[in-house]
Amino acid sequence: MNTVTDDDNLEAAFGTWKSKTFALTVPLTVAALRGSVPPSWIKDFMQSQGKRSKLQLKSHASLESVFSDLSRDLSKGDVRPSSVAAADVVSIGDSWLSHAINKGLIEPIQGVEDQDWYKGLSDRWKVYLHRNSEGRIDPDGKIWAAPYRWGCMVIAYKKTKFRKHNLAPISDWADLWRPELAGRISMVDSSREVIGAVLKHMGTSYNTQDIHLQVDGGKDAVRQNLALLAKQVRLFDSVHYLKAFAVGDVWVAVGWSSDVLPVAKRMSDVAVIVPKSGTSIWADMWATPAVSRLETNRIGGRVRGPSPLIHQWIDFCLQTARALPFKQEVIPGASPSALDSASAENLEEFTKGKPRLDTNLIAGVPPPEILARCEFLEPLSDSTISDYQSLIDSMQKSKHGLVPSINYNILSLIQNLWLKLHSNNNKSLKQV
Repeated sequence: MNTVTDDDNLEAAFGTWKSKTFALTVPLTVAALRGSVPPSWIKDFMQSQGKRSKLQLKSHASLESVFSDLSRDLSKGDVRPSSVAAADVVSIGDSWLSHAINKGLIEPIQGVEDQDWYKGLSDRWKVYLHRNSEGRIDPDGKIWAAPYRWGCMVIAYKKTKFRKHNLAPISDWADLWRPELAGRISMVDSSREVIGAVLKHMGTSYNTQDIHLQVDGGKDAVRQNLALLAKQVRLFDSVHYLKAFAVGDVWVAVGWSSDVLPVAKRMSDVAVIVPKSGTSIWADMWATPAVSRLETNRIGGRVRGPSPLIHQWIDFCLQTARALPFKQEVIPGASPSALDSASAENLEEFTKGKPRLDTNLIAGVPPPEILARCEFLEPLSDSTISDYQSLIDSMQKSKHGLVPSINYNILSLIQNLWLKLHSNNNKSLKQV
């Protein structure tokens, strides 16, 4: 007769326990710009990770609101589960990147050199992404963000109005200075884009660091062309410029492709062009909030550190298959891989048989010969920012208050935000 001992029972129980499968949930919280993430990505990512992953996507109305909320959370050090700073990754616009780094709002992405997504980025991306702790481009700097979508500044115009008045189509920046378009243009109120349009019109770069030495005629010539443009533009307003275009108050709208393309597709007889001399490139990126420096246990799913799924998420977003919603124009923009490798022939197959918008963009990407002349907006030096402020001031004075204030650049918004946050905490703002 066999005698079952306590040890036998314990061993049997242990064997039963080992044979069981336990569900281990790995959370990933993403704070994204609304409309920038194709819906199919969420479903496909969850399927690729299996049941062990739990993805929570929180949408935000604007990149400015993401930056503002992130600034507030980290300034107060009060990061609740619902806070933007509690997310594992957040959307950040490339124009906000240097300021987010400089203000300590995001931290470097660790171990990028071993990641497939980083290896797959072109040199053009890598040069732009390497930043020092001040947010300036530095080949020896770290990687603080990963791009997942990009686009460019475009010009839209109403073909019906142009035909009615026998006007030549728009093809380049110089057309904005045509006398017959005076008072018929609306434009975003970004100083980088407004002065950038003037610089491109004058045959130089958006990223000109010394206007006095690098531009023919120097600052005076830029000021004159800027004053002429101000007389042409009826409205500088990043919120309402497309409303004015849609209701017919203006015939031409100058703005970001992510704004312009959805509106243009809902209208009839509208053309959208990338200026043939090149334009500015914008990019939406993933970054990690800098919560590791906070002494708090109130960071929701990040109590034990960032989600181990961060690299998987970034790698997923940059996979070739993820470019399909952009190529099919479900979401405005293009995949990072299209910046250097896309060809017109490969992209055109995705738009065959669809209602055709009159544009030189091909599946969201400028033609190769124009794309080669497009530029990322690089951080400006303090002296160049001062020149921009002076130029915008002179333009607004010349209009006698008829044009709404143009933002000097994101710095002014950040300074106002920082003053608001730190006045509550009785802290002084270090001027940028």
